[in-house]
Amino acid sequence: MAKVGGPAVGDSAPAFQLRDQYGSEQSLAARSGSRNVLLVFYPFAFTGVCSGEMLALQEHADDWAGAGTDVLAVSCDPVPSLRAFADANGLTIPLLSDFWPHGAVSKAYGAFDSDLGAAGRATYVIDKVGTVRWTVQSAIADARDLGGYLKALDAL
Repeated sequence: MAKVGGPAVGDSAPAFQLRDQYGSEQSLAARSGSRNVLLVFYPFAFTGVCSGEMLALQEHADDWAGAGTDVLAVSCDPVPSLRAFADANGLTIPLLSDFWPHGAVSKAYGAFDSDLGAAGRATYVIDKVGTVRWTVQSAIADARDLGGYLKALDAL
């Protein structure tokens, strides 16, 4: 995967503002001081591993809420595709479009795969003050372990 460097544990998370599957603006700044963020980059809507990961995130919505955490899932798909993906799978977690400028947020987080032209599988746990507390990157073909997310959030 050809990537640009991203934030490391202890760094400030790059600010962003993206539209979700409903066209609403979502940002890291809106959660500052009140909510942790589980920021999950994934390659494409409507693909096998990505669909499984998004369904698993949705199934654990109560766990994230209990940990004072908002889940934000980011791909380079356009908003209408994310809406269709959410509707087809019953997803209510925010699916954010990093479509234009193409992959700008994914690049800021070191998650953009320039060979694929899309986000790779990267995850960041960001605390309430905007500091990266945990991160993991996985191969495109490999689903991530949700247990790691919960452990990282418990450590906050």
